[in-house]
Parts: sequence; structure tokens; C-alpha cells
Amino acid sequence: MAECGRVDSHTMDKSITLPPDEIFRNLENAKRFAIDIGGSLTKLAYYSTVKHKVAKVRSFDHSTKEAASDKLYEISVQEEVTARLHFIKFENAYIETCLDFIKDHLVNTETKVIKATGGGAHKFKVLIERKLGLKVDKEDEMSCLIKGCNFVLKNIPHEAFVYAKHADSEFRFQTTDPDIFPYLLVNIGSGVSIAKVESEDKFERIGGSSIGGGTFWGLGALLTKTKRFDELLQLASKGQHSSVDMLVKDIYGGSYGYLGLTGDLIASSFGKSATADKEFSKEDMAKSLLHMISNDIGQLACLYARLHNLSRVYFGGFFIRGHPLTMHTITYSINFFTKGEVQALFLRHEGYLGAIGAFLKGAEEDNPNQYSWGENYAGSSGLMSVSPDMNPMQRARSGTFDMLEMDRLDRQLVNLPLLQEPSSYIPDTVDLTEDAPAREYWLFCFEDALDGVVKRAVASQPDMPEAAVRAEKFRQKYRHKLQTLRYQPFAYGSLTVRSLLDTREHCLNEFNFPDPYSKIKERENDVALKYYQKVVKSLEELSWEDRQFALVRGVLAGNVFDWGAKAVSDVLESDPEFGFEQAKRQLEERPWLVDSYDQWLERLKGPPHKCALLFVDNSGVDIILGVMPLVRELLSRGTEVVLASNSGPALNDVTNGELQILTERIAAMDPVIQSGLRDDRLTLVQNGSSSPCLDLSRLDKALAMVVRERKTDLVIIEGMGRAIHTNYFATLSCESLKLAVIKNSWLADRLGGKLFSVVFKYEVPAGKPSQEAAVLTP
Repeated sequence: MAECGRVDSHTMDKSITLPPDEIFRNLENAKRFAIDIGGSLTKLAYYSTVKHKVAKVRSFDHSTKEAASDKLYEISVQEEVTARLHFIKFENAYIETCLDFIKDHLVNTETKVIKATGGGAHKFKVLIERKLGLKVDKEDEMSCLIKGCNFVLKNIPHEAFVYAKHADSEFRFQTTDPDIFPYLLVNIGSGVSIAKVESEDKFERIGGSSIGGGTFWGLGALLTKTKRFDELLQLASKGQHSSVDMLVKDIYGGSYGYLGLTGDLIASSFGKSATADKEFSKEDMAKSLLHMISNDIGQLACLYARLHNLSRVYFGGFFIRGHPLTMHTITYSINFFTKGEVQALFLRHEGYLGAIGAFLKGAEEDNPNQYSWGENYAGSSGLMSVSPDMNPMQRARSGTFDMLEMDRLDRQLVNLPLLQEPSSYIPDTVDLTEDAPAREYWLFCFEDALDGVVKRAVASQPDMPEAAVRAEKFRQKYRHKLQTLRYQPFAYGSLTVRSLLDTREHCLNEFNFPDPYSKIKERENDVALKYYQKVVKSLEELSWEDRQFALVRGVLAGNVFDWGAKAVSDVLESDPEFGFEQAKRQLEERPWLVDSYDQWLERLKGPPHKCALLFVDNSGVDIILGVMPLVRELLSRGTEVVLASNSGPALNDVTNGELQILTERIAAMDPVIQSGLRDDRLTLVQNGSSSPCLDLSRLDKALAMVVRERKTDLVIIEGMGRAIHTNYFATLSCESLKLAVIKNSWLADRLGGKLFSVVFKYEVPAGKPSQEAAVLTP
């Protein structure tokens, strides 16, 4: 393991415990640097271009010799270049060694200037210019902080959290309102600055105080002779402030009921030190001082929030820095002074705000705000606890290096216009951060499935002998992520089945496995197409009412073919002949676990919907024999259909590129589908996602435009990932249909069902006539 920095056993400084190329990643393609230097930490930001593999499909022209192999389409792995933002945080003790490392590995950069902010920018200006040969261009600290804050709030869904020290889950992540403005930013550095932020470019410093983090540090050093900030906090964590502070009960013998003051409230900070004839411990004095500073800041923040009628108050600065103790004391103060009307909000990447803002100022010519960005879990270290009681894995990382990576997405992501309350929409059904039994099960489940994922990754690249080595690296990285999440479920925001799946996809892409299920999907698509006309013919022979039920059973049976579910993948691997009819026989009989079918049938007897938006799931039997017959039925009723599929691969889910080819092939043998395409009544749009789950607040902007233009009045979401793990409780402003087969025995048992139980949930928005919908609580 390479080392970048010095080791001093007499201090809390630590050497880097990761290979430098895992910290300063992709430096050879880096350009546009920014740096934020505080009193103890340096935050470096840079932009790089990343080469990675992507899976592409291309249709064969079946009228030429090119199609001699009779394959449905050609699969190729191509190299693409995408943009990535890197943010690294480390202690100032390492700055010179790290600048040397960057200089030695920085090649072909066009950058001549490095943007700098923070109080230490002036102190280290000469060193930076000498080491890197770049001109230091200083930027205003507050404007950088606000620009960075806007960026993370807009691009990282679980960025803000409430800290609850004594709750089962200390970190309660908040749903970010699509409109992040206005808000109050309380930056607690040496002093306190309070800014009101009204828009991307409009903010005002409305107040502040000279009593801040520097006051705590300075007075703490005088009182305890402790010079290090973190050591001072450790002392405070062990202290009893009531030994030093005068409480209400010390004056009145109990509570002061007339004024509503409880006996344990602090009446006078350090009040006992003037009269008590004894020595006070360092721990008790540090705790008293922390409460005094935090209460003062909390009351000040509350007064400004009320004065400007703001309910969102974000706290940041080195005084916070993710320390549970400071977050707890600030939270307590805010709750006390506002009686719970205002919440103290903290940011997962608070330490990077200045560096992000400085970088964005230097990159304005590229207009990074016109894009959407997503956190790359494979390259980000996550929120690290600095509690003295943290586990050994955390302790090894705390105080060394933290990393954040953001990938530029190909498209801008926006809310689904049909979300009833976008500000309160929560995609995930179960928060594993708070549900310990569910967390333990799913972490075990994903670790248990690793061998199968590695096997399929290698099999997807038979012509690449080094694939096995890369697959093993993937295994190690993803297993490490799972182990980290076992101890720190809050590391990347709320831990959910969706985030576990997305982290796995990020790690697969990191080691150039863009589509491990590509061969499986191709084979299953090819087989399913051969049965399409037979399935359609059998449906047409049924009466109208029988056909509606058969169509629903077909979608449900198709949804059984999910390689992401171990119970199914085991069957598909052991019995290659398992097919559509066998899947139908696996389904439970009605009444289903959740059963709104009768209400749906009654609705179908009424006028047709204007336009149906259908979020599709798996390749093969699911999309071809399950979904497409339903699509042709909707088209025949006079309903326009928008099929939304994944932009990129995830498990065996059908991608937009694959769906385009499949639909063309189906149209060649089905006049209903053909006329739908020709008359623009059937539209295929990518959803902007590469996940087996679905976040309706981050969809391709083009899809949102189609939904508006077509006046969509029905949304159909199929599949366990999209309709159970996510969106089960999503409320829409139009009719919706959520249907899935439960393909996990543990989940089925928890829901009160059994393996292959059916969820068929038809909902009508409040205020529109409907029969009572069935309800299930996972």
C-alpha cells in the first residue's frame, strides 16, 4: 500500500491508507482544478474525462446476407468518454506531499489557473503555485459555499438529513423539494455567517456572530490546555455539563412551571464555577462550553429564520463537520427555541461545498448546471461517522481521506409531471437505515448473490481473457461496500434495496462490465419473439372480459422472468425449458395478495384513456409476451401508449436500444403495433435511468415533455423493483396501475403472502370517483 503523508504516533494525523490512484483517480485526464483550504482540512476538486465501456445493440438488416447468423441484433462493447467531478478531502498536514503527488501524475492538462477559496488559500498560495505551476485565482468564500450548496441539493437526492442522537436511526434523510429555494445557510467556521439564499444567483448575508467554532476552540484550549479541535470534542463527549452549568433546578429546586421551564434547562452557562470550591474536569468544562456556543448559535439561527419566514435551515462549517456531538447540540437548541417548528438540517457533503462552488465558478464556460449529475457510489467514500465509539473499519478511515465523485449524466433529469406532491415524494418503500431486520436480510442477500453476478459478468465477455481478473476486483470492491454499509447504513443516504442495486451497477461499470446479462437477454428475446403471434392469436379468440383477465395474467407471468430474483434465476438456470405457460401456473389464484382487478375491469368498461405511460421491466417473455399484447389492446381501445424503458443496462431489464429493435420486429408481424408506430400513437422513450428500480423524481426531461404533450391520464408500473421496492406508496395526479409478482420468499412472508404472490394495485387520485383500493404495508 502506498503512503502519501507522514505518520506521527503522537497526534491524531494518519497516513493515507488507500493506494493514491484510488484517491486521486484519473489524474492523467484532469483539468480545471479548484481548492478550498480551511483551518485544518483541504478540499481539492477537479474535472476529468473518464473512458468506460458501454454495451450497444445494433439491428441486423434481415434482408441481406449480414443476417446469415439469424441473430436478432448485434451486441458490441464500445468505449465512451464521460465527464466526472472528483472531490477529495484531507488534513492540511498532507497538503505538500499531495501536491507533489498531483504534480508527478498530472499530464496533458490545459489548465493554467486553479480556483481557490477558504481562509487558508492565502497562506498556501505560494506553495500551490510553486508545486503545480498554476496561477491561484481566489474566489469569495461565501459565494462558493452557496454555489456548492445549491449544486448538492439539486443533484444528490439524499443530501440533507436531520440528526436524532437517541433514535434507532441517527440520520434521517430528507426528500429534497424540487424547488430548493429559499433557504437559510448557517456557516459555522471561526465565527458564524448567516445567509438567506433566494435563487441560484441571489443571496444575502443577513447576519452573523463572532461567537462560533473558533470561540469553542480558543476558549476550550484555554480551559483544558487541549490544542486540537477533535480532541476537544472527544473531551466534551465524555463530560457532564451539569457539573459546571447552573440549571433551573439549582435555583428554584425544580422546574419553573409558571414560565414553562423544566428543571434540567441551563439557567447560566458555567454558573457553578463562580461559587463552587472545587476543580472542574476538562471533560465537564468542554461539554459546558459546547452547549453554550451551540445554544447561542441555535437561538440566533431561529431568530433569523423567523424574521425572514424560512423553514429550511442548513448548517455547515468546520464546527459541524459531521460530528455527532455538535449536530446533536445544534439540533437540541433549534428544537427548543422553535418548539419543533424548524428543523436543523445538515448536509452529507457539507465539507465539500466551498470546493464545489469554487470549481463551478471556474467551469462556468461549460455551464455545468445545464446537466444533471449523479453520485458515483463506486468512487465515493460516503458519510463517515467520527464518533469515538465507531467500529474499527470506520476508525481506520476517519481523519484520513474522503472522496466524492459525481458523473455527468447524458440527459437532464426532472420530476414526473404527474406526481401529486413532488416535495413529499419518497421513491423507496422501506428505509433499511431504520429497519434493522430488513437491512440484515438484504445485505446478506446481496452478498450471497455475488458469486452469481461474478459468474455472469465473466460469461458476458468470453473473448476477453482478463475478464476474470476484473470480475474478482468487482467482487472485492462491492463486498467492501456491503461491509461498510453493515456498520454505516447511512453512508450514502437512506439505505434501500434500490441503493444496494445501484451501488452494484456502479461497481460493475467501474470494472468495465456494462451489461453482464446481454447474452441472456438476447437469447430470451429471440425465443419469445417466436411465440408472439401464437399468444396474440389465443388472446383474440377469447371474449372481451376473458381477454382482459388473460392480458393481466400475461403481464404478471412475464414479470416472473427476472434474473435479479434468486428464486427465479435458480429455476431458469436449472430448467432452460421453463416458459410462459409454466410461469402462469406459478401465479397464485385470485383473490391476490393485493387485488384491485375488479375495479380495473369496471374502469375498462368506460371510455378509453387518452394516453397510457407504461414503465416496462424485463427483456424476453416479460416485454414481448406480457407487455406488448397489453399495449396492442390499449391501442385498439384508442389509447395512445408511451413505453418508458431504461436508458442503460441493469440486470435483465430491457433497454431503450433493445426495445426499439424488438418493437420493429413485432411491428413487422403485427399490424396493430405497426399502425401505432406509423401514426405516432405508440412512442418509445428512455426513462433516464440505469437502475432496476424507479425514481419518479429523476426522469429524462424528454419523457416528461412527452407526458405533458400527450396529456397522459394513466400510468402503469410493472415489476418488483419499480412497483414494490419503489413507488408502492407513490401518489399520482392521474389513474395508476402497479402490478408485480413477489419473487422473494422473505419479502412475501413479510407481506403476509407466499412466493409468487400477486400485487395488482389500481388507484384513482383523491377527488375522482373510485372504489376503495386494496392496501398493503410492506
